[in-house]
Amino acid sequence: MEAQGLCDLHTHTTASDGMLSPAENVRLARQKGLAAVAITDHDTVAGIPEALEAARQYGITVVPGIEISTRMKGKDIHVLGYYMDYRESVFLERLEGLRRTRDERNGLIIARLNELGIPITIEEVENRLGRPLEPDETLGRPHIADVLVAKGFAADFRDAFDKYLAEGAAAYVSVPRLSPGEACQWIREAGGVPVLAHPGLYGDDELVCSIIEQDKPAGLEVSHSDHNAAAEAKYRSMAESYGLIPTGGSDFHGVRQGVVFHGELGGRTVSIRALDLLQAAAQERA
Repeated sequence: MEAQGLCDLHTHTTASDGMLSPAENVRLARQKGLAAVAITDHDTVAGIPEALEAARQYGITVVPGIEISTRMKGKDIHVLGYYMDYRESVFLERLEGLRRTRDERNGLIIARLNELGIPITIEEVENRLGRPLEPDETLGRPHIADVLVAKGFAADFRDAFDKYLAEGAAAYVSVPRLSPGEACQWIREAGGVPVLAHPGLYGDDELVCSIIEQDKPAGLEVSHSDHNAAAEAKYRSMAESYGLIPTGGSDFHGVRQGVVFHGELGGRTVSIRALDLLQAAAQERA
């Protein structure tokens, strides 16, 4: 099916826990006929320059983005940001702090796994990359899952999360994080537009509504690989009722241990017109 005029506003690269480089994400988006793709790595903007360079090569629009990890009422909440100034010094300093928190969380997960009788080290996780970790890149739970599968402690990537790494699993660790409201404010102060990511994953629509009402994100991720048709319809209606920009994306991470995490790039899209709305929102706050 021709996908002209569509965009995937949620993809991850090797700058965080994706399997493909930023340039490869852009190439794949062009191959699939998309008009635009957003690079939204976890707590880092390190992949954006390479993606923008590839955009010129492949003739496709790249949206600079990010996915910031936050926590509220005992749940991990993710906030997407679009069109922020990814070179702004205060924003970069704040992201560096988030990555230190992520590193702390990774160390605690490793310690918990060791307590469970699973001999794994952070050095093994880093070595599994097959290359040095670049400045401003981040390691995440998928990298730890890779080692668990490789060492035979999990059957596959999903099994590693279900047994050890997902929220509530045996080695899951929660560390203090900023609130969704703080993430929204950081994105706005960097000139960007905050969007509440994948509301269906939180299992708490009352909390979702509370975040929307208190923290005033400009958009809601209506279409997502883990939203079925009923969930998409529900969150589209929610976005309309709150006057939010409905966005969407695959949450593409690539293939690990034969398992596609969340969805294929281009598997969930929105009209290119969503970019006009996001850009207008960014200019309105400028």
